[in-house]
Amino acid sequence: MGPHALARQAAESLKATLRDGVIAPGLSSHILEGPDGGKMFGVLVVRQRDGRLGVLRAFSAMLAGRWDVPGFVPPLFDREARARVEPVAETTVKALLARAQALGTSEELLRLRADDEARQANEATEREALRQRHEDRRRQRHARRAEVRAATTPTDPVRAEALHALDQESRGDKAEKRRWEEAQQEARRDLISRRAKAERRLEALDRLRSIVSRGFMKQIHDTYAITNARGETRPLRALYGGAEPPSGAGDCAGAKLLAHAFAHGLQPVALAEFWWGTPPDSGGRIRGAFYPACRDKCRPLLPFMLEGLEVSAPRLFVPPPSPMLALSIVFEDEWLVVIDKPCGLLSVPGRDAALADSVLTRLRARHPRSTGPLLVHRLDLDTSGLILAALDARTHASLQRQFLHRFVEKRYVAIIDGLVRGESGPITLPLRVDLNDRPRQIVDPLHGKPAVTDWKVLHREAGRTRVALYPRTGRTHQLRAHAAHPQGLGAPILGDRLYGHADSRLFLHAEILSFEHPVTGRRMSFTSAAPF
Repeated sequence: MGPHALARQAAESLKATLRDGVIAPGLSSHILEGPDGGKMFGVLVVRQRDGRLGVLRAFSAMLAGRWDVPGFVPPLFDREARARVEPVAETTVKALLARAQALGTSEELLRLRADDEARQANEATEREALRQRHEDRRRQRHARRAEVRAATTPTDPVRAEALHALDQESRGDKAEKRRWEEAQQEARRDLISRRAKAERRLEALDRLRSIVSRGFMKQIHDTYAITNARGETRPLRALYGGAEPPSGAGDCAGAKLLAHAFAHGLQPVALAEFWWGTPPDSGGRIRGAFYPACRDKCRPLLPFMLEGLEVSAPRLFVPPPSPMLALSIVFEDEWLVVIDKPCGLLSVPGRDAALADSVLTRLRARHPRSTGPLLVHRLDLDTSGLILAALDARTHASLQRQFLHRFVEKRYVAIIDGLVRGESGPITLPLRVDLNDRPRQIVDPLHGKPAVTDWKVLHREAGRTRVALYPRTGRTHQLRAHAAHPQGLGAPILGDRLYGHADSRLFLHAEILSFEHPVTGRRMSFTSAAPF
């Protein structure tokens, strides 16, 4: 898995230059370590007209505010056409943004917001005071009704008169609350109306800026003409099925490299893209790691550009032959099975026939008459260690409830490909799938699902750290993503081909599993020593 050997060699050469602190003469690679973060770089091995091989280099979008950097291919838009659009667009959008900012911070709007917030706070205080006063009166009336009933008979006219008076007091409280609500509504009407009017002006200005920005973006997209290996050319916007291309379409390293090769009669041979510098806030990028082309920008673009070339089939990850991987049964009774899964064996079968072998497949062959087996949880293909299965549906449901309510204790051991700072702590980074690069997970505070991992350093040696990991939630790739993220452990697990760099294996092992037996009620704990 990974780029072609020629592309990898070309990429390693560029990485060595970046590692030495140089992007181009007068431009240091240290700019990739700042708050703006790192960047995707690409290399394209090409065959020149005389048959010799050469290498083109590119970066995504702009670098240090520049489209053109010596030693890297230029952008693929029409410079003259863009020069006619971009200055006007920038000036117009900046002016609208300045107007919106001025209105959003105007004395009038700030005063209206402050007055409205103060009114709301005062209204809430008065409402609570009124509610408490009425509640006190209600309790008093309740006690007085009890006293009247105790001191009089049902036919006593004194009782009827006293209870009627108490009912009148209750109606009086309701009338008081109604008058108060009406007074508040009258008081808020003018202020809310004036604030809403000012807010609508701000929203209208924001909408106008958005409309104008989209209009200019269409004009900018029209400065891109995309050519393929056959020499056919199409406008950028024609390649996105009627939808507007996403921001940055046509500016990725791969598209730049192919466009430059076609324009100069060079034959593309091998392409690779990698990340260099500070990872993005979402994580999912490691310095020097190779990544495929993004889906939203490049998926509609690159297939057209590659038309006319003989393109190799995708270099997909193929797991090692699994029949040679032994499945160790740690514990087994008539209700459940605890297995020690080897690295490289799937938990459940894949869709492809070549991926039919798995823990579940083998358990079903072992228990052909059982209503199960059913896996209670899973481990990644690359992760080894303890995994739990139930032999019937009732046991499965009971064990799943224990996982849901976090009664199950799990401990993993991992080797981190770097020195972890600190000795222990929690990682609370919400995760979701990277829509541009499934199944990789990224951190997303807004749309991500809560994910919590506790960790503890066990040992440090030779630039690596052995840690214990305690997942409190069970998100996909949680331990791997939490380890690699800068706000997590700050370095990937050794051998992580998705979040770091491939090695002989992924050094992640589920070593302790503890749960309550769903039938006997006995607490059970199992340990599997890490094979590394």
